[in-house]
Amino acid sequence: MVSETIAVAVGRALAGLGARRCFGVVGSGNFHATNALVDAGVEFIAARHESNAVTMADAYARMTGELTLASVHPGPGLTNAVTAITEAAKSRTPLLVLAGDTANGALRSNFHLDQAGLVTATGAVAERLHSPATAAADTERAAHRALDERRTVVLNMPLDVQAAAAPAAPPPAPLDRTGAVPYPDPARVRDLADALARSRRPVVIAGRGALVSGAAAALTELADTTGALLATSACAHGLFAGHPWSLGISGGFSSPAAAELIAESDLLLGFGVSFTQWTTRHGALIGPSTTIAQVDVEPDRLGWQRPVDLPVLGDARATAEALTAELRARGHRPAAVRDDATARRIAEGGNHAAPYEDVSTAVAVDPRTLSKAVDALLPDDRTVALDSGHFMGWPARYLRVPDAAGWVFTQAFQSIGLGLATAIGAAVARPDRLTVAAVGDGGFLMSIADLETAVRLDQRLFVLVYDDAAYSAEVHHFGPMGHPTKIVEFPDTDIAAIARGYGAQGTVIRTLDDLDPVRTWVTNGARGVFVADAKVTPGLAADWLEEAFRGEH
Repeated sequence: MVSETIAVAVGRALAGLGARRCFGVVGSGNFHATNALVDAGVEFIAARHESNAVTMADAYARMTGELTLASVHPGPGLTNAVTAITEAAKSRTPLLVLAGDTANGALRSNFHLDQAGLVTATGAVAERLHSPATAAADTERAAHRALDERRTVVLNMPLDVQAAAAPAAPPPAPLDRTGAVPYPDPARVRDLADALARSRRPVVIAGRGALVSGAAAALTELADTTGALLATSACAHGLFAGHPWSLGISGGFSSPAAAELIAESDLLLGFGVSFTQWTTRHGALIGPSTTIAQVDVEPDRLGWQRPVDLPVLGDARATAEALTAELRARGHRPAAVRDDATARRIAEGGNHAAPYEDVSTAVAVDPRTLSKAVDALLPDDRTVALDSGHFMGWPARYLRVPDAAGWVFTQAFQSIGLGLATAIGAAVARPDRLTVAAVGDGGFLMSIADLETAVRLDQRLFVLVYDDAAYSAEVHHFGPMGHPTKIVEFPDTDIAAIARGYGAQGTVIRTLDDLDPVRTWVTNGARGVFVADAKVTPGLAADWLEEAFRGEH
């Protein structure tokens, strides 16, 4: 009888630990381990590029919380995935990347490089199959670190270790996801209650940490108890969708009303949010006498982005629940900010209601007008995945989402080109919803190879391309300074025709009348992949980006 190899044992072990899906690109260095996963019942989603594969896995992991895998070849397979690994690591996505590695001592191999050093430089955790005797423990440790520490972990798998015979070992126990919740110090809870007792205009802002801890209901109850308004960082968009006192996103993507009301607040209560320059508009949304409270499970995050008055170490949900209980025990009376005048300001100053000058022409559509029209056309039950780029504020403001699960935001590294893969991973996680990929022409063309993957998987995917034939962030930043921008401008490209070559449906949009094919597609059930190449007005500079660039100087 032929002994089971380590590669097979690793695949079997990860399936036993609860992995259900793996995204990847297979080469000789990860062939056997990936096949072992499939043999053990793990679904393998084959991508066309490693960066896209890891981004798909990143999005899937964010949406499901499962032990999620990606699989890449040694050397160039790993280097191709570095941008996506860095994004996942910066976002603290619990993700396990299986990376083949050259055999121990194979220094002359073309694939050889310091994979552990490369992984560490991205901010991810480098783990390794050290030997046949330790391989089972190495695999379990890597999976535990990914989920328990909420880290992106790369398990380097040397070829000689993969090929070795696996010693007999008991099957691993499924991962225990019931880790201890860090409860706040009661004294710090009382400090927060004191601050709320003094506040007349409190605002609760939730970030990724609140999303991860499942704090939506607890924070809503806290806000209703105190009369606070609700907002989110861009990462947690949709967490309070539908709540009448939700302001939406705080920061560069804020509605006019949200920006005004947050800036007028006398107490900002941040739960799992870091108060970055993006969330605060470089501090412009924080009044000179505003008290800032920050609740986070990581002590290094408290006050990292800016000084805070009340740092509280604790889980977002547990802290919100403890604070609500303390306030009710005190007989706390809600602040008066929730009145008719505030309700009118929220309604009239919302993104869809706020006025603007439409700059559409006969050959290009205003991206704001386009976004509002597309929002009205698409089903409400949707997942929106956003790429990075000059355009990104418009879909963030105008494409509404039904809940936090309807929003996937791979933006911690601010790389363009991740939006399509993010949408594909999200569609695997939630096939019951229409997935919308909002992308720029530059980022979409950078990653378009995996449009074939979406078509092959028969996904329900709508790709909205904000196409101004340029890397527009650079055009709008450097152009007004008098610098030439031809090096970041491109000929008009029929992206819809390219999409049809991949097997998708596609149409070019220059005016709102050109949306008729999209309307027909939706009426017929929105089946398959549809790419809308929207030629947007190139002269319109995004206000949020102008503000961001001003903040850097």
